[in-house]
Amino acid sequence: MTNLHTLRRKTVNVVMLTVTGLCTFFAAGTLVYILGYLFVHGATSLSWDFFTKLPTPVGESGGGMANAIVGSGKLLLLASVFGIPIGFLGGVYLAEFGGNTFAYIIRYVTDLLNGVPSIVIGIFAYTIIVLPQKHFSMLAGGLALGVMMIPIAVRSSEEFLRAVPNSLREGAMALGASKAKAIVTVVIPAAKNGIMTGIMLNLARVAGETAPLLFTSFGNRYWSPGWEQPISALPVMIFTYAIAPYEDWHKQAWAAGFVLLALVLTVNVIARAVLSNKKHVAR
Repeated sequence: MTNLHTLRRKTVNVVMLTVTGLCTFFAAGTLVYILGYLFVHGATSLSWDFFTKLPTPVGESGGGMANAIVGSGKLLLLASVFGIPIGFLGGVYLAEFGGNTFAYIIRYVTDLLNGVPSIVIGIFAYTIIVLPQKHFSMLAGGLALGVMMIPIAVRSSEEFLRAVPNSLREGAMALGASKAKAIVTVVIPAAKNGIMTGIMLNLARVAGETAPLLFTSFGNRYWSPGWEQPISALPVMIFTYAIAPYEDWHKQAWAAGFVLLALVLTVNVIARAVLSNKKHVAR
């Protein structure tokens, strides 16, 4: 009976390993296929004009998406100014003072907000900014993306701050520092690499959002003159060009998709490298 039981257990383990390996191979193969397909179509459509020129009028070939590249950067900057400080301070509160009912409510609301579809957040920003102002604007787009960044910033900051050993807190307070001073001078610096990694991954996550921008910043085929005017962004341009009936626009949509994916992958790789280096040093 013992040998039979051992044989069955080994058989089950072999089957599980085989299934896991096949699933991993399928997932990795699918990802490689998608990335390769995008690389073939996107990289071959890139040109210097794509990065330096504005879109051409409908029906004319050539042009680029310089305004969309700059617009995406401005939207992410505005979103960071709005969302990161709120999320970071929320994470500090939950990690250092979050043992009460109010903290539980904040965590619950944060997790709930993290699961809200991005188009709903776009409608929210449309309601509170676009409708009262009666026009689309970069401010509304930045607010929508900033709201999306808050829950991720809260949870990532909390997790990295909680990972700081309590001995550091106790040592700082034993030397006479108040809890607030210990947090500012000891705890946060010890977790800064992890927090910065979370912020970078947060930016990479919202960089490709399209739905909120359709309701807020809308788009602009020219340079945006200010913060109160509509502005273009790479995700919106990809959507607009992909559904158009023009072959040249399709090529530029592939190029924009490749550039956006390359930026997101670069940020992810840098963030993972920073976090891995931090863990290696800690050990």
